[in-house]
Amino acid sequence: MEKATEISPFISAESISERVNELGQEIARTLPSGEILAIGVLKGAFVFMADLVRAIPRDVRCDFLTARSYGDTTETSGVVELASDLAAPIEGKHVLLIEDIIDTGLTLKYLLENLAARKPASLHVAALLSKPSRRQVDIRAEFTGFEVPDQFIVGYGLDAAQKYRHLPYLGVVKN
Repeated sequence: MEKATEISPFISAESISERVNELGQEIARTLPSGEILAIGVLKGAFVFMADLVRAIPRDVRCDFLTARSYGDTTETSGVVELASDLAAPIEGKHVLLIEDIIDTGLTLKYLLENLAARKPASLHVAALLSKPSRRQVDIRAEFTGFEVPDQFIVGYGLDAAQKYRHLPYLGVVKN
């Protein structure tokens, strides 16, 4: 029989909504003028991205890619895999890469190097969460929702073995 997982609420839906709206305004003020190409890192960033692009009072186009380093476990493998790529070229575009969480930084470093090689006009990062205590590379997002401690967080798109993405708040997994 599967062991029950307890989720302790950590950041409320209201706090997330407020911070995402602030980030949208900050991004609109900071990025160069013109259309923004928002690239969501699937699967974890899809809920954050949906809310964030609606909070940016500018023209925003959307695309997605899928990067994996966790599989169905709670520990990163350390190996980043690009499971699906963008639908269109990004050369000359103002790109906003949208991540759910920056943990070790290995995935973000890989993605930034990969996207920079494609010659965007500018490349920026928005992350819902940052876990600096776990960083293995010196990297950060220009736009960060919340800095969090070294706990496994689910909800608002983030999962544990594909569960809990549906939660409207962020919670900490307690076993």
